[in-house]
Amino acid sequence: MTHPTTTILARYADGGHGLDDAALWSIEVHLDACANCRESLAAKTTPATTDLLDRVAVSLGQAIEASPSPTRQRTPAAAVHRRWLAWTLLPWLAVTVAVLGCGVLLDSVEPSLPSLVLLLAPVAPLPGVAVAWSRRIDPAWELIATTPAAGLAMVLRRTLAVLVVVLPALLVAGVSTGTSLALTLLPCLAFTAATLVLGALIGVRRAAIGLAVVWSAAVLLPSVAAQSLSPVLQPGSTADWVVATVALAAITPLAATHFRRLTSGN
Repeated sequence: MTHPTTTILARYADGGHGLDDAALWSIEVHLDACANCRESLAAKTTPATTDLLDRVAVSLGQAIEASPSPTRQRTPAAAVHRRWLAWTLLPWLAVTVAVLGCGVLLDSVEPSLPSLVLLLAPVAPLPGVAVAWSRRIDPAWELIATTPAAGLAMVLRRTLAVLVVVLPALLVAGVSTGTSLALTLLPCLAFTAATLVLGALIGVRRAAIGLAVVWSAAVLLPSVAAQSLSPVLQPGSTADWVVATVALAAITPLAATHFRRLTSGN
């Protein structure tokens, strides 16, 4: 167990100046379990602060004694819900799978058109990723975002939950239409990573919408209009997608601090 340094405790006692939200939450969680650090913190508080804390403790003690005992207990399902997904994701994932199914159907009905499965693959996970970390759609977002477990780790867990649904759907769609599995799955992963990297700067929802619009305008619509796949989805582009996916995945951890604040643009 890593203990906060004397300097960090002093900053915390002084109101948390210079500490980000995640650091403050981590200190508070640590103080709950570490008596030694609580003693160190108490030594740094002023008499006025100590008096205030004593009065608050008495008031809370009286309120707790007068309140009924809690009966609801946490369940494993509730923990999975909080950490891995939001129920608001399910309709969006269902729509994504349905759209991919329509792509497979159109590929079989209109073989003259370029593969819609390939054209939809990069943007298939974007609706789910946008919803996975959005204050506008998740009703419990602010409560979850202020927990010590929030931040990039939770974003990645919820993104993985989206990919667990989307990747198998793409795999089945690719096998059904005989398209290249590499060019079906790699662009999907690359755009997912790009959404997280860009989302750290402008918000995940805005990043997903922006990337979807750019892809539709630059690749999807021109390919359908010309009835020919864009060069970025030709067999020779596989290596480029591998490089892009690996590079974006490597950059993603560098954006971790941007997901620690409630004002992260989501």
